[in-house]
Amino acid sequence: MKPTPSPASPMCMGHSRAIGMVTSTFHASSAPVAGRVRVPRRLLPCVLLAAAATGPASAHPADTPPAWASSAWSLSPWILVPFALLLCAYARGLWLLWRRAGIGHGISTAGASAFALGMTCLWFATIWPLGAYARWSLAPHMAQHMLLLALVPPLLLAGQPQAAIATALPRQANRIVQAVARRLGRAGSALAAAAIAHSLVMWAWHVPAALTRALAFEPLHWLMHASFLVTGLWYWHALLQRLRDPHTGSLPALVSMVAVMMQMGLIGALLTFSPRPLYAIYAWRTAAIGLDPLQDQQLAGLLMWVPSCLPYLFGAFWLTRRELSRWSRRA
Repeated sequence: MKPTPSPASPMCMGHSRAIGMVTSTFHASSAPVAGRVRVPRRLLPCVLLAAAATGPASAHPADTPPAWASSAWSLSPWILVPFALLLCAYARGLWLLWRRAGIGHGISTAGASAFALGMTCLWFATIWPLGAYARWSLAPHMAQHMLLLALVPPLLLAGQPQAAIATALPRQANRIVQAVARRLGRAGSALAAAAIAHSLVMWAWHVPAALTRALAFEPLHWLMHASFLVTGLWYWHALLQRLRDPHTGSLPALVSMVAVMMQMGLIGALLTFSPRPLYAIYAWRTAAIGLDPLQDQQLAGLLMWVPSCLPYLFGAFWLTRRELSRWSRRA
């Protein structure tokens, strides 16, 4: 059992220094001083949480497998800082919207619940417990990837995060964000490009050499996860934008969804039916925790082949029904 850090331990001192610097900067910036950035008082909780996350974190060591689920934490600032900032910004924006217009107005309760579920799935995929287990078994690693690609993005987007964050940001920062969003608007709605990027990221990071390198170098590992999440958000955003366009039908969205689902199913089938382990790094790691490497790879393939395709499959069925209804109304 690890001893509890004392108040003078490096871990506690690291957090104290990080928070102290932020609070001192905030108080010092209460008066307008040239050349000093002022932290808005309403954003102070988010900044403090992010500063605490950047301090030395106590997590399960990466060189030993977690003995229990209670110790399977991945407390890295690469995920803790953006997670904390997104959660704080959304919560503040939602609170302001509902305080002004009433609960359920601006962002529906169903949308807010979807966002909360998406953040919970993101927590499970990156912070606890899949992140720690994914270093030692391919199956939870594939579960991570599929959550970031197929489940977290549509849930987050259903919560209208752009509306909440725009409300939470200071006016000047909001203008900058809106200007950037307008410039990226056309590219963000390009469904074909988003579907291609979605598929390319899946194939590229499941090449054994790429996955092995990502496991050996932490910044690259988090870049891999970020690429899954970003391309997932891009694809699902473009899909939703296409469906909101009254001048286009559901057929392009349906074709893209089936194409992406086929790519995912193909990778899953390759992992499932391979006669030998494809990832040498997992061949010895799974053996170290008492698992058979080939069976672990087969389970990973099945996870990618069946459960991960369900969001796309349900979406394809819904789009088919929508398109058939559209054709029947024309007839």
